[in-house]
Amino acid sequence: MAWWCPVGVTQSGERRGPPKGLPWSLVRRSAAVSLRSQSSVLYRHAVPMGTNAKEEMQNMDKNSRLARPLSPHITIYSWSVPMMMSITHRGTGVGLSAGVAVFAVSALVLPGDFASYLSLIQSLSLGPALICTAKFGLAFPVAFHSFNGIRHLMWDMGKGFRMPEVYRSGYAVLVLSVLSAIALAVL
Repeated sequence: MAWWCPVGVTQSGERRGPPKGLPWSLVRRSAAVSLRSQSSVLYRHAVPMGTNAKEEMQNMDKNSRLARPLSPHITIYSWSVPMMMSITHRGTGVGLSAGVAVFAVSALVLPGDFASYLSLIQSLSLGPALICTAKFGLAFPVAFHSFNGIRHLMWDMGKGFRMPEVYRSGYAVLVLSVLSAIALAVL
């Protein structure tokens, strides 16, 4: 039975009063305060909308008429290693996803199997320098995205947030990515 319930009815339907020594007025008052505090939670953090879509579009027209840049604009920032690493991480993620999707669709749609396309590439006699460069171009995004993903996992654990550590880990990711991409390209 919930004795603090304002109506004071048990699950079986019998009506009961508050526990001995606790007056009904206290029960009613605490229930009213409880209900009032619960309803105010819904509205306490509500922020009224300042503008509507039409007003925002008029502001955008004014900004473009006055040749104002969008804020924050990329030209106001000085490029740093963490900024470039973040952009490159997103770019390699999108590129790898697109590459896997294109490879999968082409494997489904194109005639022949992988061995026939491999023999076609070998018959072109492209030379070892071009093949090694192409292999590096395929290996670097995979290596960079993998090592930078490990870096992000370390950040998720709360390690390496001080700026010297951010730069040090960024340079470490770059060096490891280049070295492992070279190693994979030479294979």
